[in-house]
Amino acid sequence: VQLQASGGGSVQAGGSLRLSCTTSSRTFRPYGMGWFRQAPGKEREFVGSTRWSTGTTYYADSVKGRFTISRDNAKTTFYLQMNNLKREDTAVYYCGAADTGLNWIAALPRTYDYWGRGTQVTVSS
Repeated sequence: VQLQASGGGSVQAGGSLRLSCTTSSRTFRPYGMGWFRQAPGKEREFVGSTRWSTGTTYYADSVKGRFTISRDNAKTTFYLQMNNLKREDTAVYYCGAADTGLNWIAALPRTYDYWGRGTQVTVSS
């Protein structure tokens, strides 16, 4: 399964962007999918995730109230709506997918089985 993140770009602080993560297989049903980000010189950071079967979502404290995760079950596409963007949101954003829930921990990158190439988000003041 291949993932592809898209929708990044440059925006001023306070603006919005919507990221999409598409999968190469329409029959793929992940256990969980997540968004992470990585700024230069920093470790990959959890942003938010969802348990696919229930739609339960989890968010990092830094983005709660500003970012919203949604999904399209039919397309196995995963979205991240980012509002009220701040300069500190600048990073490369990655989407990941976990096959099963056996070892999945929403905020831990190493528990994801598949990753897409990232998409750059740059927020300027």
